[in-house]
Formats: sequence, C-alpha cells, structure tokens
Amino acid sequence: MTKTEIVETIFELFRRRGGRLYGEGVTLLQHSLQTATEAKAAHAAPEYVAAALLHDIGYLVADFPDDVVEAGIETEHEKLGSAWLSRHFGPEITDPVRLHVAAKRHLVRADPGYGERLSAASRRTLETQGGPMSAAEAARFLADAGAPAALALRAWDDAAKVPGRETEDLEYFRPYLEAAIVRI
Repeated sequence: MTKTEIVETIFELFRRRGGRLYGEGVTLLQHSLQTATEAKAAHAAPEYVAAALLHDIGYLVADFPDDVVEAGIETEHEKLGSAWLSRHFGPEITDPVRLHVAAKRHLVRADPGYGERLSAASRRTLETQGGPMSAAEAARFLADAGAPAALALRAWDDAAKVPGRETEDLEYFRPYLEAAIVRI
C-alpha cells in the first residue's frame, strides 16, 4: 500500500462509522477532528496531531454496537486501535493511542477533581475501564515512555466533546497522517 492508500483506508473508516454518536453529544468523527484541532492549537508535534486524530480508531475498526458506551461494554478500543495502527505507524502514534485510557485512570487517581470534570460518558466508561489506578498501576504507567504523550492526548480528548464546534475537515489532516506513516 502507498501512503495515500493507507490514509484513504483510514478516511473510509471515518466515512463509514465516524457518524456514530458515542455518548458525548458529538460523533466519533467530530470528536476526532476536535481532538486533533486541540493538539494543533497546543502546537503539538505533527505526529501528536496525527495521534490525536486517530486516538479512538479502535471504535471504527471493530464492529461495536452504536450504544456501546451507554450499554457499559468495555471495548478496549485503545488496544484495538493501537494494534491496528501499528501496521503502518510507529510508537509516536501508537503509544498515545494505547495509553490514553490509562492516562484517564491515572489522572483520576492523581487529581481528585479530575474525575468530576470528566464528561458523563467518560465517567461511565471509567468504571468499565477499571476505575482509578492503584499505586502500582500508576507507577507502571508513569514508567512507560509513552506516558507524557498520552497525558497530553488525554487533555485534548477531554476538551473535544463540544457539539457544533467548527473544525477543519479530514482532508486538512492528510499531511499529518502521511508524514507519520513509517511502514508501507
């Protein structure tokens, strides 16, 4: 596959399944575009803008029911997404995707007010994702080289659930994705 074909495959996933709501009042596509917009506004490195766009791709590569969040189903979408992306992307993309749920669990443990600031859907999924980390889990998370990028991604993710927010379209982010592809 060429870089163009890889990006087209990703865009097709967003076109086919990105219109699903997932408990946040925005679609998966809107949430992904908003997360990438947050990363770009934070002057993140281009690979982290790409990771922000792709962080929930696990919801798109698996055939989950539309009400997966409301039903309280643990999807492990972060693991599915990271594994799927690893065919073409390196750890700059896959590590933040793999760890963005762990980052939420860590932040709930580390910052008592963080859990109260989570959206209702994020609070629901927190329970199915294991709740706040234990001290041992937090130590392992913080020792992972991908933890800093995952914590940054978590902040962008949390800010990217605004119904009606204007963003660039998918095509705008094509160069970010193409530049991040390391395996063809």
